[in-house]
Amino acid sequence: MANLIKKAGKSTKLKGLSIQVIPFSEVQNLNISARVKKILSLILAGRIVILQGRLRSEEEARLIEDTMALVDHIKNFKGIELAVIEPNTKEMGFVDKMKYGIAKTLVGDSEALTLIGPASVIKEIKKDPKKIELFFG
Repeated sequence: MANLIKKAGKSTKLKGLSIQVIPFSEVQNLNISARVKKILSLILAGRIVILQGRLRSEEEARLIEDTMALVDHIKNFKGIELAVIEPNTKEMGFVDKMKYGIAKTLVGDSEALTLIGPASVIKEIKKDPKKIELFFG
């Protein structure tokens, strides 16, 4: 079924828009290569990925490197858009910050959400502390 977006009284059809949610438990035990491969295969299939948790900095770097290598070799692949939403720790008290830090160390940054999508589908991602907006192009 095609999704509809209403814009100033006009309806625009988005053909084949697909979103895939990946729970943290599904990628928790994968190495860097396997995580990046899993994410890129979904992106190359035209899906927007919502990953529970946050990629480590070396995983993000690898994802960007692999994406840049693919841009010239795959027709109509323009790259990726990526955004991370995480809890606001600035408003937490000292004890809550300590609990959050311990939990993050033990189980990883699973409270964050990472959105990754093909740049050919997502024109721009804007985020602020209360919301995230995806603009399709």
